[in-house]
Amino acid sequence: MGCSEEEINLVELLLATANKGKIAELQTLCKSANIIVYSINDVNVPNLDVEETGKTFAENAELKARAFAQATQLPVLADDSGLEVDALGGAPGVKSARWVAGSDEDRNAALLTELSGSTNRNARFKTVVCYLATPDSNPLFFDGEISGTIATTPTGSEGFGYDPIFIPKGFTESFAQLGVETKNRLSHRAKAFAKVVAHLQKK
Repeated sequence: MGCSEEEINLVELLLATANKGKIAELQTLCKSANIIVYSINDVNVPNLDVEETGKTFAENAELKARAFAQATQLPVLADDSGLEVDALGGAPGVKSARWVAGSDEDRNAALLTELSGSTNRNARFKTVVCYLATPDSNPLFFDGEISGTIATTPTGSEGFGYDPIFIPKGFTESFAQLGVETKNRLSHRAKAFAKVVAHLQKK
């Protein structure tokens, strides 16, 4: 039995994360794009806990992509994202996920304490996604960014990370209040993932 054109054009790739929020974002974008996204849980690969020693988002994304491509022999996407706060000189930046030990709530609380009394609450989320077609292929990078401000208190129950304290430009509610559907349309990661999807569809 022959394969349909749709089956021939089907793309399968691994998103190198166990983060359910990231997986949901990319799967939503890929629903109508003939792209099947697997997480590390789907392919039964342990979280390799790649040490993020890079000084930039791109370097860290490539480190993770290389490690998982070697382990699975699948096309791999890996991202590195972070929050840059003007009043903190761009911190926490590449260290956003490990800036303060503990939970997302602990990091949000620490950031609000750092900004206590500050009138400059401008910030931006940045993402760089690295795509590797094979373990030895040249990396392709796709970026995304969204500007906004840091709230004075956490609000909302959806999302993850710094979502409860980040208010995107043009809105009065945090990402965690706006909900997943709105965030998937606006976010830094959604913008980067959309560029990946467009590239794969073009190929």
